[in-house]
Amino acid sequence: MEEDLPAGAEADVVTRFWTDLGLPGLVDVHTHFMPDRVMAKVRAYFAAGGPLVGRSWPLVYRPEQDRGLATLRVFGVRAFTSLVYPHKPGMARWLNTWAADFAARTPDCLHTATFFPEDGAADYVREAVEAGARVFKCHVQVGGYDPNDARLDPVWGLLAETGTPVVTHCGSGPVPGKHTGPEPVARLLHRHPRLRLVIAHLGMPEYRDFFDLACRFARVHLDTTMAFTDHSRELAPFPTAERPRLTDLGDRILFGSDFPNIPHGYAHALRGLADLDLGDDWLRGVCHHNAARLFALPPRK
Repeated sequence: MEEDLPAGAEADVVTRFWTDLGLPGLVDVHTHFMPDRVMAKVRAYFAAGGPLVGRSWPLVYRPEQDRGLATLRVFGVRAFTSLVYPHKPGMARWLNTWAADFAARTPDCLHTATFFPEDGAADYVREAVEAGARVFKCHVQVGGYDPNDARLDPVWGLLAETGTPVVTHCGSGPVPGKHTGPEPVARLLHRHPRLRLVIAHLGMPEYRDFFDLACRFARVHLDTTMAFTDHSRELAPFPTAERPRLTDLGDRILFGSDFPNIPHGYAHALRGLADLDLGDDWLRGVCHHNAARLFALPPRK
């Protein structure tokens, strides 16, 4: 697969990837759709290489929601997320309202929600779950909070009880945060061992530590977002010694792209997975079957 392809050619390459595997499409657990003004600020931050990014981050795809949806659909992505996340109190509830509306008019988007350590968090998380939220986003780096904040304890308890997956950016890449790294997540899982955390970016750069946690806690999953791209190989290459655990934990590894806020083509992320040479069954699980099972997606006819 080649990056920097024209749009139509890239769609052909991506489609050929999953059709050659005999899949009904792709499931991408790590995509971002946000209110327009929020997305504009996020993209400006990436384009400027802000402190939490730490380096140049040229954006390949345009941010318009309709264009982004059309791109994923022409690629054959049958289900994806709208990972929204707050960076301060007072944002999460209205982000959840927006995301619920977006999911209601976008049937291939998994209804997504989020939270922040603040008074009332447990109430609006319960409201989101009751309204049908199927996945939550927790961004420890951007939010700058300890996931063990006492105000979040009832939130984690509810999400563990309901088995709702939580895509969690808790690794210290691309830039460490005050509460990033495996230790806060280890404490969280010891208190709530049934949490279905999806560790974003395979826990980059603390891959080994987060794989250790996945081995100890049977509901922990990991997503591949950016982990095997050229960008991340330069920043935090995946350790060769951990490659066998990609297979050992293969049924709990999920494909993620970070679309549309990525500095490379979508096909490039898939090529990075294929280049691992872990076999077609592994690719089928990562790119479709594991997430389809996690989110109970119906068979595509």
